[in-house]
Amino acid sequence: MKVCDITGKRVRIGNNVSHANNKTKRTFTPNLQKKKFYIPEEDAWVTLKVSTNALKTIDKYGISEVFKKMAKGKKF
Repeated sequence: MKVCDITGKRVRIGNNVSHANNKTKRTFTPNLQKKKFYIPEEDAWVTLKVSTNALKTIDKYGISEVFKKMAKGKKF
């Protein structure tokens, strides 16, 4: 399933709209990347499926801080 492990972003449904205003269904998929992260506190590698937006968040706050916030049940 295409869901980000950090932000919870998932596939959205919308319409293609032509010049004649004809509408056909389409999907908007999140830009997901499979990435391995090293967690020094646990001395372990973790593989996550994350969106590129989540990668920027991890770069900003660090993987440990993101996991702490996720443990509290909050999403970024």
